[in-house]
Amino acid sequence: MLLLDIEAELSLWEHGREVWREQHFPVAESAHHLARRLRSPEAGREDFALDSMQAEKGLLRFVNSDEGWRVGSVFTPDFWTSPVTWDVLAAQIKQLDRAVREGVAGMGIEPTFLSEPSQAASIG
Repeated sequence: MLLLDIEAELSLWEHGREVWREQHFPVAESAHHLARRLRSPEAGREDFALDSMQAEKGLLRFVNSDEGWRVGSVFTPDFWTSPVTWDVLAAQIKQLDRAVREGVAGMGIEPTFLSEPSQAASIG
């Protein structure tokens, strides 16, 4: 599967302030794993740490707390975003997925390799 070496800059913002940035974030591989996660039975119930072949495990983490879902990274271990509902987090993941698909298509690569089109349409 052609998921490696499609990278982009990804940043995490909290209240208008950038708190983390990764220059070479594996966006295609991440979009693939996140889309699969949204379709899984664990979606919205269990914590998730991105396990990438290109990056350290936990480069991106989603953790459920009593207040809601928080996003963090192993590179900023003392920082977690403010809590949000699962629906808000899922919407942000879908937005990332759409942006990656558009970027991949702009490179002349068919984005369906990230996941099957019928599955991508049913995310969430």
